Amino acid sequence: MKTNQYKVNHKDFKLSKADTHPGKQYDIDKLKEDLAKDVEDIAKLQNILYAENRQSILVILQGMDSSGKDGTIKHIMHGTNPQGVDVCSFKHPSTIESQHDYLWRHSIKLPEKGQIMIFNRSHYENVLISKVHPEFVLAERLPGIETVKDINKDFWKKRYAQINDFEKNIVSNGTQVLKFFLHISKDEQRKRFLARIEEKEKHWKFSSADITERGFWDQYQDAYEQAVKHTSTKYAPWYVIPADDKLYAHSIIGKVILDTLKDMDPQFPVVDKREKVLMELAKKELMKK
Repeated sequence: MKTNQYKVNHKDFKLSKADTHPGKQYDIDKLKEDLAKDVEDIAKLQNILYAENRQSILVILQGMDSSGKDGTIKHIMHGTNPQGVDVCSFKHPSTIESQHDYLWRHSIKLPEKGQIMIFNRSHYENVLISKVHPEFVLAERLPGIETVKDINKDFWKKRYAQINDFEKNIVSNGTQVLKFFLHISKDEQRKRFLARIEEKEKHWKFSSADITERGFWDQYQDAYEQAVKHTSTKYAPWYVIPADDKLYAHSIIGKVILDTLKDMDPQFPVVDKREKVLMELAKKELMKK
């Protein structure tokens, strides 16, 4: 499966031209087989990454409500060692978090060396929901920002630049940043919301707030387009994933993560000569009855 076609590498990106569905027929059994193999290989390389303890990966998942972020984590990372993988879901900022700049709470959750960290929603909420609802920016109590009128194009341009600088620093210190926008159609979202209502086991997923936010669909599409356009960089590119088809979306994301791990080429730590001698002595001691 070729994944580069989903990578955004041009400034004239238009979200309306990005597919929400594969647009072609594929062999379901073959795709499931390939995904299972990729998940297995991700687990093997993640184990080496953890042992190497020098590099790390930050996976960012963004998307409209019901786009499949939770399912993506479940299907791709289920075979990995829990010691080396963590997930952080960012909700409304706490009182303590609100006392810092908007990037602070994300900075303290960045992956440790050897770890894969998944942000289920991320610092991008500060140029997505905050752009649709600029009153959230007022709650940050920023100098010079007194009313919504102060939150203009220059403000957002500056914030995109701050995010780019933040991610550039992360990458330069050994953490690969992978950003996925799970792109679903409005009709597919409608179907998934209905399923949450009609199926008892999915009731816990339903939130009336999601229906309210659905009313801002066009504003969110514009906010995502602008965010992707201004923050897809060579060191931290965006992948816009057609997410109407969950299996296909999982396959693309899994392949990107696997290819990234292969490029990182983690290695088990080399045991020095002295330690090898001690290992042999230990073995002899342990072999005694």
